Parts: sequence; structure tokens; C-alpha cells
Amino acid sequence: MNVVARLKPPGFVDMRSGRTMWLGTDHLGRDILSRIIYGSRISLVVSLPAVILSAIFGTVLGLMAGFYRGWIDTVVMRLVDLNLAFPFILLALAIVALMGPTLKNIIFVFAITAWPVYARTVRGVVLSLKEQEFVLAARALGARNRRLMFGHLLPNVLSPILVLASFEVARIILMKAGLGFLGLGVQPPTPTWGNILADGRDNIRDAWWVTTFPGLAIMITAAGVNFLGDGLRDLLDPTLQHTESWRIRSGIFN
Repeated sequence: MNVVARLKPPGFVDMRSGRTMWLGTDHLGRDILSRIIYGSRISLVVSLPAVILSAIFGTVLGLMAGFYRGWIDTVVMRLVDLNLAFPFILLALAIVALMGPTLKNIIFVFAITAWPVYARTVRGVVLSLKEQEFVLAARALGARNRRLMFGHLLPNVLSPILVLASFEVARIILMKAGLGFLGLGVQPPTPTWGNILADGRDNIRDAWWVTTFPGLAIMITAAGVNFLGDGLRDLLDPTLQHTESWRIRSGIFN
């Protein structure tokens, strides 16, 4: 902190240290660029483990629901409906109030709210694949249910899971910034993109850079991850590849 250099514009040079504040300083004289770079680590530490945990949990439940049907399918789908009907902000408020705004608790919040999208997607794919010839052939050869699920069905649902995971990373980054802005994320003095935005809202008219550059970091990161998801979808979806090749052969792009 350097209170003498508070709210300096981008490009400010500190004469005492000789450092250039390329994105300016905040209300306590802290370098915004350094805080944005440090805050990106928090966003990745939260989003990646939360996506991995939710993807594993949702995939397993979706496989079981689509393969076994019956009461297992009913229970899983009712849990999905219950989870989707419960507002995320209220759930985050309850968990943070009871357990504290620590990094592990925030990862837990995102993990338990993100698994339904994987469960519903995997269940739908499994329902369409379980009666295919390759599954029936494996069953006729004596393959057990576990081998059918994890050896034959799971490899065929990995593509939509990867695409969903890439989009979920972007969503969690945005939601993490929202929680930090509301004061429910990792607490100061640890910088996150959300609490950097919250710190600059009182000076947004006089020091626009305090909120503009963290907002740009959030936007660029989320957009980049979404573009990655679009690329994975185009790469892994054979129907899209078939449609594009048909259009090229038919001369639609000419």
C-alpha cells in the first residue's frame, strides 16, 4: 500500500521506487495490474476443481440414471429438479454463513450446484445409446453392467462432458466474481476480480480504471473459455463435421 499514490491513472510512475503503474492504482495506492494477475490465480483455483468435482459426480449419477432407469432414475432426476429450483445466491449465502467464506467452501458451493447439467446431459446420451448394436453385442458376449457403463457408454459421453466443462469454467468465473463483488467470496486482503470491482465502485466516476480493467479481465477470460468450448464442440461433434463437409461439397460456401 502507498496511500500517497492512491487513485493514480494508468501509466503513473512512482518516483520513489521508479515503478510504472501500467493500469493505475486503487484507493489504497496498490498496483491494479499486480492485483489482477494475482486474482486470476484465485479464479482458476476455484473454477477448475469445482468443474472437475461436479463433472465426476454428475457423470456417475447420469450414467446410473440412464442405464438402470426405475427408482434410481426417479431419485436422481428429482435431486436435479430440487437443485435447479433452489436459488444459487441463497445457497451460497447459507453455506458461507454456516461454514465461512473460505476457498474450500466456495469450491464446494460451485461443485454442488453445477453437477445437474452433467447428470441430465449424460442421462440423455445414455438413453439414446443403451439400445445401440454395440451395447447389445457387448451384453450378448457376457459383459457386466459396470463394464457396459464405464467401458462402452462412458467413452461415448466424454465429448459432451468436455464441451460442458469448458462452458462451466466460464460460468463459474463469472459467478465467482459476482460472489466476490457481494462480499461472499475470498475475503480481503486477498485480491480477487470480484472484490477488486467492489473496492472501486465508490470511486467509479473519478477513477474509472479501478473497475474497468478487472471487468475487462473477467470478460476476456470468460469469452476465451467460451470460444474454447465452441472449438471443442466443433472438433468433437461428428454431426457438425458431417454437415460442414456436406455444405462444402454442395458448393454452399462458394
